[in-house]
Amino acid sequence: MWLLAAGLMLAIPMAPATAQDLARPIKLVVLGDSLSAGYGLAASSAFPVRLQAALKDKGIATDMINAGVSGDTTSGGLGRLDWSVPEGTEGVILELGANDALRGTDPKVPRAALTEIIQRLQKRNIAVLLCGMLAPPNYGADYAEKFNSIYPDLAREFNVPLYPFFLEGVAGNTSLALADGMHPTPEGVDVVVKNILPSVEAFVGSISKHPR
Repeated sequence: MWLLAAGLMLAIPMAPATAQDLARPIKLVVLGDSLSAGYGLAASSAFPVRLQAALKDKGIATDMINAGVSGDTTSGGLGRLDWSVPEGTEGVILELGANDALRGTDPKVPRAALTEIIQRLQKRNIAVLLCGMLAPPNYGADYAEKFNSIYPDLAREFNVPLYPFFLEGVAGNTSLALADGMHPTPEGVDVVVKNILPSVEAFVGSISKHPR
């Protein structure tokens, strides 16, 4: 930097910009249920916290809000969408549907709710990463087919990235589940984070290249 003083041009040394100086934290919200809220875990072990730490280790700065609510359905997420996703949010990791599936809710209901959530977020120019969920086998093949197809169908319809199954690598592994057999342990959360991390990296990268 140059400064004009008493008719002289003086050079004022400036520290070079570091990567951290140049990094712009991406504002993300994880809109979900107990699987992302961190049910039964310390706050430091919840999915959004562990994901943010994993991204930081990769040199990716984020401001991440945990908007997970235990017991929430897709309809519940829709009902609280506006106050759960504040102004300035650039991307939403959408993790809802597990409770709809556990209750055997007509797949038309979560399909409609997720559709409206995505539409409203896109109208606000907020990017969406859709996390898929699979129906439990006890409701039969017909129900599973109708429910499981919701996520890839919506990803195609609205041109949003899809992570096919949020609990990939954890579901069915009792060593990674709490005593209820459903919710991940801290180690289970770390497996979820490890598996989804490449998808989130790409998602954040797309936001960085095309800021909202």
